[in-house]
Amino acid sequence: MSDPAATVHSESLPGLTVSPRCQLVVIEGPDAGRAAPLSLPDGAVTIGTDPACELCLTDDRVSRRHVTVKASAGRFTLTDHDSTNGTLYEGSDVHEASVPLGATLKLGRSFVRIVPVARPLQVAPSRSRRCGELVGESLVMREAFAVLELAADSDVTVLLEGETGTGKELAARAVHDLSARRNKPFIAIDCGALPESLLESELFGHVKGAFTGASSARAGAFVRAHGGTLFLDELGGVSAAVQARLLRAVETRRVRPVGADDDRPADVRLLAASRHDLVAQVADGTFRPDLYYRLSVVRVTLSPLRSRREDLPLLVAEMLRRRGLEPGPIEGHGLDALMGHDWPGNVRELRNVIDRAIALSPRARSFADLRIEIDGLAAVDDPWPAVSPQLPWDESKSLVLHAFERRYLRALMDACQGNLSAASRQSGVDRKHLRALLRRHGITAAAD
Repeated sequence: MSDPAATVHSESLPGLTVSPRCQLVVIEGPDAGRAAPLSLPDGAVTIGTDPACELCLTDDRVSRRHVTVKASAGRFTLTDHDSTNGTLYEGSDVHEASVPLGATLKLGRSFVRIVPVARPLQVAPSRSRRCGELVGESLVMREAFAVLELAADSDVTVLLEGETGTGKELAARAVHDLSARRNKPFIAIDCGALPESLLESELFGHVKGAFTGASSARAGAFVRAHGGTLFLDELGGVSAAVQARLLRAVETRRVRPVGADDDRPADVRLLAASRHDLVAQVADGTFRPDLYYRLSVVRVTLSPLRSRREDLPLLVAEMLRRRGLEPGPIEGHGLDALMGHDWPGNVRELRNVIDRAIALSPRARSFADLRIEIDGLAAVDDPWPAVSPQLPWDESKSLVLHAFERRYLRALMDACQGNLSAASRQSGVDRKHLRALLRRHGITAAAD
């Protein structure tokens, strides 16, 4: 059975009936990421250092049998077992209390939160073969479309996961365009392309004089997206410090610019994305569990192209129409070549292949007229394409030139640590032209 297109927390989407399942998760402390299921309606979990406890911790400030959490009538009853250091809830030491879903408890140096368990979301596949600029007729894509359409009806936070090139930003734009915020700003930030110092300023803004070079105040992405949607891409590589500030912004919808004394409101609908497995990063301690649970209320996975090759004809036809060509029948040797490729770069790689075919076939009027060349265009090691005397001189020269450009630009940006200005100086290529070359080859430059 294939993996679900999406998972959802029990309270996250209006109109859904999902059996309530909850768990206790250690979100901070020596055992961050450890969890224990809390069955409803009458399940109970005891937390402590005793190995017999359902949630066993190694925190030396936690008692052997510290506290028991029991589900009761839609809420949760805490019973502290006369622990040495007590159980804190909202800053108060409690012996017995009733708390809601989402409550966070402090035990010693550990913070434990009651959270819903993410369940596979079963929805009927969308009847549409399109969701915004995403297209697909495979079952897995139409299931994803259905979830995106459902999520767009509320302000629920959505985490989009998938390999590079699967269309995560397009999915985010589709949710925004289908939502009540469609006439407000859509701001997208590639968190993985910015160093920590610049990322904080980009997200939260800064005041004049906050740091060297801050000659004027600048509104951050949260403020610029006020009333609309903020899309945070590539969260998997964000530092712990930025994660902490993001968590506060997500929870309070208020941000404090770098160097400022006061917070500013940020009414935003938040969408996030990562090509990394954030669950694995939570487990190994590199991503905050509390931030993950805030972001993954609805979690949608976009499948790689190699898992849905039946979408290739539809995708190719769409790309050709956008470039002013009449697709005609998508069949023959060209389609066979596309079907036989593994597509490590997914839809982004397919777009590059089609653009290359159009450039090398200037008289083409439909797909049947295109010369499809795939070998070496997007392989991981980026080998030189084979030179074939069966190709015209100009076409062979263009293929080799493209491979040279890609390899040179990758090496250049690696040497300059992604800094566009430094790369421009080192290569002698005009900064604007260099940026255009990088975009053509799908290579990201950091802001500078």
